[in-house]
Amino acid sequence: MKAKRLKKGDTIGVVALASPPNQEHLKIGLGRLEERYDIHFKLAENIHDTYGHLAGTDEVRLKSLHDMLMDDEVKGIICACGGYGTPRIVEQIDFNLVKKHPKIIWGYSDITCLHNAIRQETGLVTFQGPMISSDIGENYHDISINSFEQLFEGKDLNYPVEQLRFKPFVSGRVEGEIVGGCLSLLVSSLGTPYEIDTKDKILFLEDVGEEPYKVDGFLQQLKSAGKLDDAIGFIIGPFTNSKPKKPEKSLKMEEVLQHFIGSLNKPTVNEVDIGHCTPHFGIPFGTKAILDVDKKVLQIESGVY
Repeated sequence: MKAKRLKKGDTIGVVALASPPNQEHLKIGLGRLEERYDIHFKLAENIHDTYGHLAGTDEVRLKSLHDMLMDDEVKGIICACGGYGTPRIVEQIDFNLVKKHPKIIWGYSDITCLHNAIRQETGLVTFQGPMISSDIGENYHDISINSFEQLFEGKDLNYPVEQLRFKPFVSGRVEGEIVGGCLSLLVSSLGTPYEIDTKDKILFLEDVGEEPYKVDGFLQQLKSAGKLDDAIGFIIGPFTNSKPKKPEKSLKMEEVLQHFIGSLNKPTVNEVDIGHCTPHFGIPFGTKAILDVDKKVLQIESGVY
């Protein structure tokens, strides 16, 4: 199931489902997107709320998502930022509302659990992409803001390897549906009703602030749960701010990835600019893709119609 593409003049809902956004960066990001795409924004009621490390209580944040889904004026939903808090509301989401009002849902990091739950409960394609406050307002790059074009065009994406990183890791070609997201969030889904399904899928992985030993542990959990064996290929994004505190007593990140993923001998690309990075190229989850490592091709079916 895909959401309808956007057009100029549409209204986009902005939600804060995890941590509170930086208000100055949010304002800057909104302005840049309005100018670039001639769209309007409706801000969630809790967009200025702070409740400890959360953008308001669980009830308020959940209501903001439901309100945006039910609002016929709102044609798409973009997250202001990530942080922490989305897993606390996932079990309370009314997935029938998502089925009844299929809309573009865009974000990453802590939003990973939202992507997986919605896709597996409803079949709706969602989008891993740069967020308004943290990426467009603060860490601006033309490629990041240009990623939103896919929401208006409804045509297949071609990852611009001539502009972005694309490091062959394991050669080969594979076709399949892309799933995944932030590694630590994927691991936290194991054993829940929203445990990620990687069977015959191309698995995308990235994270931020996790040293190699932590990534080692996360990948071991995915391996033990059969998730790595089930996947048919891998797209590895950045592991940002992951330098070990004691490098002389640590494996390198590439050694960890080689042990768990390279050893599977499945088509894999490493260090793509998707995730916690600048620039950040947005992609849909739940559509078919072609990954040809040797020809440096990553072509992804449109996530809208």
